[in-house]
Amino acid sequence: MSLPIVLASIAVAVSITLLVFWLLIVVRDYELGTQVSDNTWLIVFGSVAFAFIMTVLVLFAVFLFAERREVQRQDRFIDSVTHELKSPLASIQLCLQTLARDGLATSQREDLRRMALKDVNRLRDFIDDILAASRLSHERAGHDVVDVAPAMLLRDVIERVARRHDEDPSIVTVDIPQDLMLQTDATALETVLLNLIDNAVKYSDPPRRVEVTGRMRKDGLHLTIRDHGIGIPPAHLLTIFQRFHRVPLPSVRKRRGTGLGLYVVSALVEQFGGRLRAHSEGIGHGTTIELQVPATTAGKGTKSEAWTPAEAG
Repeated sequence: MSLPIVLASIAVAVSITLLVFWLLIVVRDYELGTQVSDNTWLIVFGSVAFAFIMTVLVLFAVFLFAERREVQRQDRFIDSVTHELKSPLASIQLCLQTLARDGLATSQREDLRRMALKDVNRLRDFIDDILAASRLSHERAGHDVVDVAPAMLLRDVIERVARRHDEDPSIVTVDIPQDLMLQTDATALETVLLNLIDNAVKYSDPPRRVEVTGRMRKDGLHLTIRDHGIGIPPAHLLTIFQRFHRVPLPSVRKRRGTGLGLYVVSALVEQFGGRLRAHSEGIGHGTTIELQVPATTAGKGTKSEAWTPAEAG
């Protein structure tokens, strides 16, 4: 906000100066030269000042339009938050009330316990996304570089996503060397992969199918995550990484989400110094995310064949 305020203050000062200057000319009836060359300094000063004022006004219009769109995204985010909080809380309340009844079989109690635990995990993941987005928008954290096995990390992430969506982990196939070892930030990479694979599964209709491909190159780890889901309109391929943004389609609105997952991914990749791109041929044609993360090889992987988490385990 400081830049618009400073520009507005300068523009007001320039406007007052111009007004006073012209009033002095009119009221005191200063004699102006008959030749344009005699008043060059006056023409230049007035033109520059006027151009500056108009530029500030245009920038203010752009700024206000951007703020209006941000407010609209925040309103949609609040609606999503309300739904994301009320749904699991209502489910947990129902489970607890049912558990209080007499005569429930042990299997029924176990099913209710699992349902309540699933909703608690859903709330935890939701809160983690909000905290991560808030932290990333206000600070630039450093990275703890450690040895990471991408194949093992992907297996854990895929199993978490499969549990979250009641799917078999085999819906995700991975083509990355199982013995590859990297030196990078394991926590940040896990967060990026979790959000991307979760999105690929969430925005796909049964039977779901997701392919993850990874290769180590000179500039780091290159990952491709491809789904065969609902796809993204080309006009939204650049805006999906903005905070609170969700594609305004019925097929998107009926799926839970806050518009923070891809924002977190984009912010983390930017901190990495990596690259992130989304590709889609449009509605119904799926989405491909290409990700490049700077990393150094701690151990070369040679076994490169498609596998599923169950096979890797």
